[in-house]
Amino acid sequence: MTSSSSLPTTTLGTDGLRVGLQGLGCMGMSEFYGPTDSAEARATLDHALELGVTLFDTADIYGSGDNEKFLSDFVRANRDAIVLATKFGIVRKADDPAYRGFDNSPDYIRRAVDASLYRLGIDTIDLYYMHRRDPAVPLEDSVGTMAELVRQGKVRALGLSEVTGAELRAAHAIHPIAAVQSEWSLFSRDVESTAVPAAAELGVAFVPYSPLGRGFLTGSFARGDELNDSDFRRNMPRFTGENADHNAALLAPLRSIAEERGLTPAQIALAWVHSRARAHELPVIPIPGTRRRTRLDENVAAATTELTEAELARLDPIAGQVAGTRYPDMSFTSAGRE
Repeated sequence: MTSSSSLPTTTLGTDGLRVGLQGLGCMGMSEFYGPTDSAEARATLDHALELGVTLFDTADIYGSGDNEKFLSDFVRANRDAIVLATKFGIVRKADDPAYRGFDNSPDYIRRAVDASLYRLGIDTIDLYYMHRRDPAVPLEDSVGTMAELVRQGKVRALGLSEVTGAELRAAHAIHPIAAVQSEWSLFSRDVESTAVPAAAELGVAFVPYSPLGRGFLTGSFARGDELNDSDFRRNMPRFTGENADHNAALLAPLRSIAEERGLTPAQIALAWVHSRARAHELPVIPIPGTRRRTRLDENVAAATTELTEAELARLDPIAGQVAGTRYPDMSFTSAGRE
């Protein structure tokens, strides 16, 4: 299948991997956001490629490997047309669904890449991320092992997720890093302190995850307790109690601009993320997740929507007023290492 879209493209790092200006996060097709329709999710993958989306993002922990298995047929059927990104480094326990640990040891990385390749049914991963950094493991060991995978042909390019600017610079000195993936949206701008400037300096692309604030910016829900019992957003501090009510009120400028432009709040929120490429002079490829073709059409249209300076100014104060942390345990992020 080939793309029939005019979605602009950009480059991941300096190694020449070209991708559509917006990717697709596939996590929710297997877990975390409540029940899913597998047939519609697969149709969404096909439609994304038709629209010019070529970066598809997964990880070994999504569905404890099930998301990679789900993507396998699609990836193999369109191998030359897509850039497949997956990740290692977060460890789960079968008998404790809430457990999250980290493992960046060389032995674990070597096992993890082979397991991902097997589930995906491919020989080479295009972009392989360290999903979270374990500060107890020197970057020389972890990124050094990732570099071995490139030399072995198992991986084409390397990425990091939730790292500081200093960590990015140190890793890049060991082996070129193509992309950094961290949360970045109208509600989450902490990456702008050190990670984004470092990426711009080094020629590293930035891949914002949760660019729609996990759906909160779209207006699809106002409080976590509205969601399905299996939805992990029910327990996120920003979406519970008084925090949720406070944060919902912050969306007034977003809704107003959307109404004035005849667009949806999601499109304005995504257009803001795309505007960061110009503001910070680096490639920015957000990966909003969706399981439905209608939402996909809406999201992709935002990639070429430009906001005026006046509109950007109205949106600028939002992040500084958000109540609640991104995760219940922020040790799961790079925040504590800044």
